[in-house]
Amino acid sequence: MLIDEWDLADEARRIGTRPRTIGELFAVERPSLKPLPVETFETGRWFTPRVDRFSQITVRTNRYSVPTRFIGRQVRVLLHASELVVFDGRTEIAQHERLLTKSGSRLELDHYLEALLRKPGALPGATVLEQARAAGKFTPIHEAWWTAVCNAHGDTAGTRALIEVLLLHRHMQHDHVVAGLAAALQVGALTADAAALEARRIADNDEPTSAKPRRRATTEADRAVAATVTSLTQRRLAQLPKDTRPMPDVSIYDQLLPSRRAAVAAAGRAPAPRPTQKPSRKKPPP
Repeated sequence: MLIDEWDLADEARRIGTRPRTIGELFAVERPSLKPLPVETFETGRWFTPRVDRFSQITVRTNRYSVPTRFIGRQVRVLLHASELVVFDGRTEIAQHERLLTKSGSRLELDHYLEALLRKPGALPGATVLEQARAAGKFTPIHEAWWTAVCNAHGDTAGTRALIEVLLLHRHMQHDHVVAGLAAALQVGALTADAAALEARRIADNDEPTSAKPRRRATTEADRAVAATVTSLTQRRLAQLPKDTRPMPDVSIYDQLLPSRRAAVAAAGRAPAPRPTQKPSRKKPPP
Protein backbone atom coordinates (compact mmCIF):
# COMPACT_ATOMS: atom_id res chain seq x y z
CA MET A 1 0.00 0.00 0.00
CA LEU A 2 2.75 2.44 0.92
CA ILE A 3 4.70 1.64 -2.25
CA ASP A 4 1.60 2.22 -4.39
CA GLU A 5 1.15 5.65 -2.80
CA TRP A 6 4.77 6.51 -3.59
CA ASP A 7 4.30 5.41 -7.20
CA LEU A 8 1.24 7.62 -7.63
CA ALA A 9 3.01 10.60 -6.07
CA ASP A 10 6.08 10.06 -8.28
CA GLU A 11 4.06 10.23 -11.51
CA ALA A 12 3.98 14.04 -11.31
CA ARG A 13 7.76 14.36 -10.93
CA ARG A 14 9.97 15.53 -13.80
CA ILE A 15 13.47 14.20 -14.47
CA GLY A 16 15.85 17.11 -14.92
CA THR A 17 14.60 19.54 -17.57
CA ARG A 18 12.48 17.07 -19.51
CA PRO A 19 9.18 18.52 -20.70
CA ARG A 20 7.10 15.49 -19.70
CA THR A 21 6.47 13.99 -16.30
CA ILE A 22 7.20 10.40 -15.32
CA GLY A 23 3.52 9.52 -15.60
CA GLU A 24 3.28 10.89 -19.13
CA LEU A 25 6.41 9.06 -20.24
CA PHE A 26 5.10 5.79 -18.76
CA ALA A 27 1.80 6.24 -20.63
CA VAL A 28 3.79 6.40 -23.88
CA GLU A 29 5.78 3.23 -23.03
CA ARG A 30 2.83 1.19 -21.69
CA PRO A 31 1.65 -0.19 -25.11
CA SER A 32 5.15 -1.63 -25.71
CA LEU A 33 5.26 -3.55 -22.42
CA LYS A 34 4.43 -7.25 -22.19
CA PRO A 35 1.51 -8.37 -19.97
CA LEU A 36 2.21 -9.66 -16.49
CA PRO A 37 2.52 -13.48 -16.17
CA VAL A 38 -0.53 -15.36 -14.99
CA GLU A 39 1.44 -17.46 -12.51
CA THR A 40 2.81 -15.75 -9.44
CA PHE A 41 6.56 -15.53 -9.08
CA GLU A 42 7.85 -17.60 -6.17
CA THR A 43 10.32 -15.63 -4.09
CA GLY A 44 11.11 -18.42 -1.60
CA ARG A 45 13.99 -20.86 -1.64
CA TRP A 46 13.55 -24.63 -1.69
CA PHE A 47 15.36 -27.11 0.58
CA THR A 48 15.06 -30.91 0.85
CA PRO A 49 16.11 -31.93 4.40
CA ARG A 50 15.43 -35.28 6.04
CA VAL A 51 13.42 -35.59 9.26
CA ASP A 52 15.60 -36.83 12.13
CA ARG A 53 14.64 -39.16 14.96
CA PHE A 54 13.46 -36.20 17.05
CA SER A 55 10.90 -35.32 14.36
CA GLN A 56 12.81 -32.17 13.41
CA ILE A 57 14.39 -30.74 10.27
CA THR A 58 17.39 -28.41 10.04
CA VAL A 59 17.19 -25.37 7.77
CA ARG A 60 19.93 -22.73 7.87
CA THR A 61 21.30 -24.02 11.22
CA ASN A 62 17.83 -23.82 12.85
CA ARG A 63 15.61 -26.76 13.77
CA TYR A 64 11.85 -26.94 13.13
CA SER A 65 9.41 -29.68 14.13
CA VAL A 66 7.16 -31.75 11.88
CA PRO A 67 4.58 -34.46 12.77
CA THR A 68 6.19 -37.61 14.14
CA ARG A 69 4.76 -39.84 11.39
CA PHE A 70 7.30 -38.31 8.97
CA ILE A 71 10.40 -39.40 10.90
CA GLY A 72 13.07 -40.63 8.50
CA ARG A 73 11.43 -39.18 5.39
CA GLN A 74 12.77 -36.51 3.10
CA VAL A 75 10.53 -33.44 2.88
CA ARG A 76 10.46 -30.25 0.83
CA VAL A 77 10.85 -26.90 2.60
CA LEU A 78 9.97 -23.50 1.13
CA LEU A 79 11.82 -20.77 3.01
CA HIS A 80 10.48 -17.22 2.87
CA ALA A 81 11.70 -14.06 4.56
CA SER A 82 9.33 -14.44 7.53
CA GLU A 83 7.94 -17.98 7.39
CA LEU A 84 8.81 -21.56 6.55
CA VAL A 85 6.44 -24.10 4.95
CA VAL A 86 7.12 -27.86 4.94
CA PHE A 87 5.65 -30.17 2.29
CA ASP A 88 5.43 -33.93 1.95
CA GLY A 89 5.15 -34.19 -1.81
CA ARG A 90 2.53 -31.55 -2.54
CA THR A 91 0.80 -31.76 0.83
CA GLU A 92 1.57 -29.10 3.42
CA ILE A 93 2.42 -30.75 6.74
CA ALA A 94 3.85 -27.89 8.85
CA GLN A 95 4.28 -24.15 8.90
CA HIS A 96 6.51 -22.12 11.21
CA GLU A 97 7.59 -18.57 11.73
CA ARG A 98 11.17 -18.26 10.54
CA LEU A 99 13.85 -17.99 13.20
CA LEU A 100 16.24 -15.07 12.78
CA THR A 101 18.85 -16.50 15.18
CA LYS A 102 21.36 -19.31 14.70
CA SER A 103 21.15 -22.82 16.18
CA GLY A 104 17.64 -22.15 17.46
CA SER A 105 14.59 -24.40 17.56
CA ARG A 106 10.91 -23.86 17.00
CA LEU A 107 8.78 -26.79 18.10
CA GLU A 108 5.02 -27.33 17.87
CA LEU A 109 3.36 -29.32 20.66
CA ASP A 110 0.69 -30.68 18.31
CA HIS A 111 3.38 -32.48 16.27
CA TYR A 112 4.32 -34.71 19.22
CA LEU A 113 0.92 -35.62 20.67
CA GLU A 114 0.73 -39.12 19.14
CA ALA A 115 4.18 -39.99 20.51
CA LEU A 116 3.38 -38.47 23.92
CA LEU A 117 0.16 -40.44 24.06
CA ARG A 118 2.27 -43.61 24.07
CA LYS A 119 4.87 -42.16 26.46
CA PRO A 120 3.09 -39.58 28.63
CA GLY A 121 5.99 -39.41 31.07
CA ALA A 122 8.05 -37.44 28.53
CA LEU A 123 5.71 -34.43 28.59
CA PRO A 124 6.66 -32.78 31.92
CA GLY A 125 9.84 -30.77 31.45
CA ALA A 126 9.86 -31.16 27.65
CA THR A 127 11.23 -28.31 25.54
CA VAL A 128 8.15 -28.35 23.33
CA LEU A 129 5.96 -27.79 26.41
CA GLU A 130 8.05 -24.81 27.50
CA GLN A 131 7.71 -23.26 24.05
CA ALA A 132 3.94 -23.86 24.12
CA ARG A 133 3.73 -22.04 27.47
CA ALA A 134 5.79 -19.14 26.12
CA ALA A 135 3.60 -18.88 23.01
CA GLY A 136 0.39 -18.84 25.10
CA LYS A 137 -0.96 -22.06 23.62
CA PHE A 138 -0.62 -23.93 26.92
CA THR A 139 -2.54 -21.68 29.28
CA PRO A 140 -2.84 -21.65 33.09
CA ILE A 141 -6.25 -23.33 32.63
CA HIS A 142 -4.45 -26.29 31.06
CA GLU A 143 -2.02 -26.33 33.98
CA ALA A 144 -4.78 -26.24 36.61
CA TRP A 145 -6.82 -28.99 34.94
CA TRP A 146 -3.70 -31.10 34.46
CA THR A 147 -2.76 -30.79 38.14
CA ALA A 148 -6.28 -31.67 39.28
CA VAL A 149 -6.61 -34.71 37.04
CA CYS A 150 -3.16 -35.98 38.06
CA ASN A 151 -4.11 -35.71 41.73
CA ALA A 152 -7.31 -37.64 41.05
CA HIS A 153 -6.10 -40.39 38.68
CA GLY A 154 -2.31 -40.42 38.95
CA ASP A 155 0.43 -38.84 36.86
CA THR A 156 0.34 -41.29 33.95
CA ALA A 157 -3.43 -41.41 33.51
CA GLY A 158 -3.75 -37.66 34.14
CA THR A 159 -1.11 -36.75 31.56
CA ARG A 160 -2.68 -39.07 29.01
CA ALA A 161 -6.06 -37.40 29.62
CA LEU A 162 -4.44 -33.99 29.08
CA ILE A 163 -2.98 -35.15 25.76
CA GLU A 164 -6.42 -36.35 24.65
CA VAL A 165 -7.75 -32.88 25.45
CA LEU A 166 -4.92 -31.24 23.50
CA LEU A 167 -5.94 -33.29 20.46
CA LEU A 168 -9.24 -31.37 20.48
CA HIS A 169 -7.38 -28.27 19.27
CA ARG A 170 -7.06 -29.87 15.83
CA HIS A 171 -10.75 -29.53 15.04
CA MET A 172 -11.96 -26.97 17.61
CA GLN A 173 -11.07 -23.37 18.34
CA HIS A 174 -8.51 -22.73 21.06
CA ASP A 175 -10.85 -20.49 23.07
CA HIS A 176 -13.61 -23.12 23.09
CA VAL A 177 -11.28 -25.83 24.41
CA VAL A 178 -9.92 -23.54 27.15
CA ALA A 179 -13.45 -22.53 28.16
CA GLY A 180 -14.46 -26.21 28.22
CA LEU A 181 -11.53 -27.04 30.50
CA ALA A 182 -12.47 -24.19 32.82
CA ALA A 183 -16.08 -25.36 33.00
CA ALA A 184 -15.03 -28.97 33.60
CA LEU A 185 -12.60 -27.90 36.32
CA GLN A 186 -15.29 -25.84 38.03
CA VAL A 187 -17.70 -28.77 38.32
CA GLY A 188 -14.96 -31.31 39.09
CA ALA A 189 -15.27 -33.24 35.81
CA LEU A 190 -11.73 -34.60 35.56
CA THR A 191 -11.98 -36.73 32.43
CA ALA A 192 -11.12 -36.00 28.83
CA ASP A 193 -14.64 -36.89 27.67
CA ALA A 194 -16.21 -34.43 30.09
CA ALA A 195 -13.88 -31.65 28.97
CA ALA A 196 -14.64 -32.42 25.31
CA LEU A 197 -18.38 -32.37 26.05
CA GLU A 198 -18.14 -28.96 27.73
CA ALA A 199 -16.02 -27.59 24.87
CA ARG A 200 -18.54 -28.77 22.25
CA ARG A 201 -21.43 -27.31 24.27
CA ILE A 202 -19.68 -23.93 24.45
CA ALA A 203 -18.84 -24.08 20.74
CA ASP A 204 -22.49 -24.80 19.86
CA ASN A 205 -23.72 -21.91 22.01
CA ASP A 206 -21.09 -19.61 20.52
CA GLU A 207 -22.30 -20.15 16.93
CA PRO A 208 -24.00 -17.11 15.39
CA THR A 209 -27.72 -17.43 14.94
CA SER A 210 -27.37 -16.82 11.21
CA ALA A 211 -25.18 -19.92 10.87
CA LYS A 212 -27.73 -22.20 12.52
CA PRO A 213 -30.29 -23.82 10.20
CA ARG A 214 -33.69 -22.21 10.42
CA ARG A 215 -36.82 -24.25 10.72
CA ARG A 216 -39.23 -23.89 7.85
CA ALA A 217 -42.34 -22.05 8.87
CA THR A 218 -45.51 -24.06 8.34
CA THR A 219 -48.18 -21.91 6.78
CA GLU A 220 -51.57 -22.61 5.27
CA ALA A 221 -50.06 -22.40 1.79
CA ASP A 222 -47.46 -25.03 2.70
CA ARG A 223 -50.16 -27.35 4.02
CA ALA A 224 -52.17 -26.89 0.84
CA VAL A 225 -49.17 -27.73 -1.33
CA ALA A 226 -48.39 -30.79 0.77
CA ALA A 227 -51.98 -31.98 0.48
CA THR A 228 -51.88 -31.82 -3.31
CA VAL A 229 -48.67 -33.86 -3.55
CA THR A 230 -49.36 -37.55 -4.18
CA SER A 231 -46.92 -40.23 -3.20
CA LEU A 232 -45.54 -42.15 -6.17
CA THR A 233 -45.79 -45.41 -4.24
CA GLN A 234 -49.46 -44.85 -3.41
CA ARG A 235 -50.18 -44.02 -7.04
CA ARG A 236 -48.62 -47.25 -8.25
CA LEU A 237 -50.47 -49.31 -5.63
CA ALA A 238 -53.77 -47.72 -6.68
CA GLN A 239 -53.29 -48.85 -10.29
CA LEU A 240 -52.58 -52.50 -9.40
CA PRO A 241 -55.44 -55.03 -9.82
CA LYS A 242 -57.07 -56.49 -6.76
CA ASP A 243 -55.38 -59.62 -5.43
CA THR A 244 -57.90 -62.45 -4.88
CA ARG A 245 -55.46 -65.14 -3.93
CA PRO A 246 -55.87 -66.69 -0.45
CA MET A 247 -53.38 -65.96 2.22
CA PRO A 248 -50.59 -68.52 2.32
CA ASP A 249 -50.58 -71.15 5.08
CA VAL A 250 -47.26 -71.65 6.78
CA SER A 251 -48.42 -74.03 9.51
CA ILE A 252 -46.76 -76.95 7.72
CA TYR A 253 -43.41 -75.47 8.58
CA ASP A 254 -44.14 -76.02 12.27
CA GLN A 255 -43.02 -79.62 11.75
CA LEU A 256 -39.47 -78.31 11.51
CA LEU A 257 -39.56 -77.15 15.11
CA PRO A 258 -37.73 -79.51 17.51
CA SER A 259 -40.64 -79.76 19.97
CA ARG A 260 -43.14 -80.56 17.17
CA ARG A 261 -40.87 -83.25 15.69
CA ALA A 262 -40.56 -84.95 19.05
CA ALA A 263 -44.35 -84.87 19.57
CA VAL A 264 -45.04 -86.31 16.11
CA ALA A 265 -42.50 -89.08 16.63
CA ALA A 266 -44.03 -89.98 19.99
CA ALA A 267 -47.54 -90.15 18.53
CA GLY A 268 -46.48 -92.26 15.55
CA ARG A 269 -44.95 -95.17 17.42
CA ALA A 270 -45.97 -97.00 20.61
CA PRO A 271 -43.49 -97.42 23.37
CA ALA A 272 -41.50 -100.63 23.00
CA PRO A 273 -42.07 -103.29 25.71
CA ARG A 274 -39.37 -103.63 28.23
CA PRO A 275 -37.45 -106.91 27.95
CA THR A 276 -38.06 -109.47 30.76
CA GLN A 277 -35.07 -110.37 32.79
CA LYS A 278 -34.24 -114.05 32.69
CA PRO A 279 -33.31 -115.70 35.98
CA SER A 280 -29.64 -116.31 36.25
CA ARG A 281 -28.48 -119.87 36.65
CA LYS A 282 -25.80 -120.33 39.17
CA LYS A 283 -23.26 -123.01 38.56
CA PRO A 284 -23.01 -125.61 41.28
CA PRO A 285 -19.86 -125.44 43.30
CA PRO A 286 -17.24 -127.95 42.30
